[in-house]
This record gives sequence, C-alpha cells and structure tokens, in this order.
Amino acid sequence: MPTISSLDAIARTPLAHTPTPIEQLHNLSRYLGCGPLYVKRDDCTGLAMGGNKARQLEYYFGDALQQKADTILITGAVQSNFARMAAAGAAKLGLACHIQLEERVDDAGAEYHRSGNVLLDRILGAVMHAYPKGEDEAGADAKLRVIADELREAGKTPYIIPLAPGHPPLGALGYVRAAAEILDQLADTGNDLDEIVVASGSGNTHAGLLFGLRSLGSAIVVIGACVRREQALQQKRIRDRCQEIAALLQTNSPVTPHDIRLTDNTLAPGYGRMNESTFEAIDLCARHEGLLLDPVYTGKSMAACLKRVREAGSKDQSTLFIHTGGTPGLFGYCDQLQLPRPA
Repeated sequence: MPTISSLDAIARTPLAHTPTPIEQLHNLSRYLGCGPLYVKRDDCTGLAMGGNKARQLEYYFGDALQQKADTILITGAVQSNFARMAAAGAAKLGLACHIQLEERVDDAGAEYHRSGNVLLDRILGAVMHAYPKGEDEAGADAKLRVIADELREAGKTPYIIPLAPGHPPLGALGYVRAAAEILDQLADTGNDLDEIVVASGSGNTHAGLLFGLRSLGSAIVVIGACVRREQALQQKRIRDRCQEIAALLQTNSPVTPHDIRLTDNTLAPGYGRMNESTFEAIDLCARHEGLLLDPVYTGKSMAACLKRVREAGSKDQSTLFIHTGGTPGLFGYCDQLQLPRPA
C-alpha cells in the first residue's frame, strides 16, 4: 500500500476492520442505465455496527491513550454515529465515555430520541448529557470543557473529541490513510475511477480523502455531497481542513481550490431532514442491492451521486460511492421511512 511518510509519526490505535471491500452495484447501474457504480463499504468497519468514524477514532483514541486519558467526551446530534462509535471504542479500550447530544432536528418524533444510535449509546454504557442548541459548535464544545473540568475535579483524566473547527484534525488522518487503501484496491482489480462521491459534513472524511488522493498523485475527482451546511460555507470548511491536515503532517497541502468540488442540491430542507431524492436513494439501494442507507448522511450523499450519474448520461463514467455507515439511524426515522411497497 502506498503511504504518506509523516502519517506514521501520529499516534494511532487500530479499531476498524480494514480494508473494507469495494463492491460493484450491478443491479443499480443497470436500472439507471449508467456507467459502472461501485460502493466502498465503510459501513463494514466494525465497532458497534460500523461506519466511517471508526477510521477517525483510531487517531483520536491514539492521542487519548498517549495522554493517559481515562474518560472520553464527545458531542453530536441526537442520532450521532460518531458518538455511538466513540462509546464503543471507549468500551473496547476500557475507558469511560460521556456523550452530549445536541438538538439539531426539530419535530423529529419520539423514536428519534430513544431508538437507533441513542439506544446503542445507552447499551454501550455512555453517560448522557444534553445541549439544547443544534447549530452552535463552539457552544457545544465549551459545554464539553465544563464537563471535563468537573471530571478533573473528581480525579479523572478526560479527553475531548472536539466538534468545531480550529483543532488539529486528527480524525481526517483516518481518510488520508483510506485514500491509500482505495488506490491499492483499484490497482489490484485494474479498475479505473472517474469520480468518488462522499458525504461532506464535519469535513474530516471529505478533506482527508481528498488530501490523501492528491498526496499520492491521484487526480480522481472527489465530489462532496453537503449534508450539514450549504456549499459556500462547506467550501471554506474543506479548504481550511486541508490546510490543517498539512500543518498536522508538517507538509504542504497538495489540494488546490479547483480540487474542492461540492454539491448541495440534495441538502434541503436541512440537516437530518428527509426529502424526496433521499427517500428515493434509500428505496433504490435497498430494493436493487440490499444496501441500507440512512436519512442523514448516506441517503443524501447517494441521492447526490444518483443525480450526477443521471445528468452525466454516460455509460463510460465510473463512480465510487463511499458508504460512511449510519445504519442505526434508520430506526430513529421509522415513522418517516414507511416505504410504499410495489403492487
């Protein structure tokens, strides 16, 4: 596997089941009449039902263990996959975990607050906290620091996994590393790719993947499907994140402004809220490929992927979709996912 030499100097604790497979979506491609569609199955990384965050947590937990932390703190939406997997990683490594859940989705219903990831958080033994605002990253992080201070007073050694920008993007290194894995798999199979489509939220997965590909000399187009904020705001976030990765690795960023490609045409009406194209993507992938997507990340990013291949109208274009997981979140949206069955 190709490597980025400075990556090896960063503390990492293996947690993910890797390499995850790349599968061809034959049935979906045939149904759409498009070129080859592939999926990178990062929903199969293990760690309490899998997802992209397993790769990211390897670096956060590596740093936490290096600092001899005994308690992990993390904040996220009520149905946060990151929080669920942090709780699982903490349990696996013998650490305590405190999760702060933010109210980002209005009128989500009772199941959203008690099923899916929330249920797994509790099963995994996390201590739960609430934060009433949903679009206040700095405030959510500040509240985590208050909880951390209380834990220190009680004799604990807490470690915060931050939400807001302005911190070393350790999690992004998981996808710098994943870029090498993908290129290695493509070399083994002889497959060529024109595009990769990935959900773009916190920016760690999108920026890390893009940074890794460009560092290794790959010009594959990476399309970030906005799932949290509109394209203009996300553009700056990804640009800044790539610069932060470069600083962390003590190198120059190989990512140019032209490399940062985003679409927000499947984002409305906002984070964690369903729309017709997301509903269709969940439906098509389930019925044609037995592939489960969630309403928050993979449903919206697959909707963007399907829109792109339809508009391209080319049977020669080859596209890889990064499945970032999120399956438990389906159960938090059960009232909205009563899919009509075919006659």
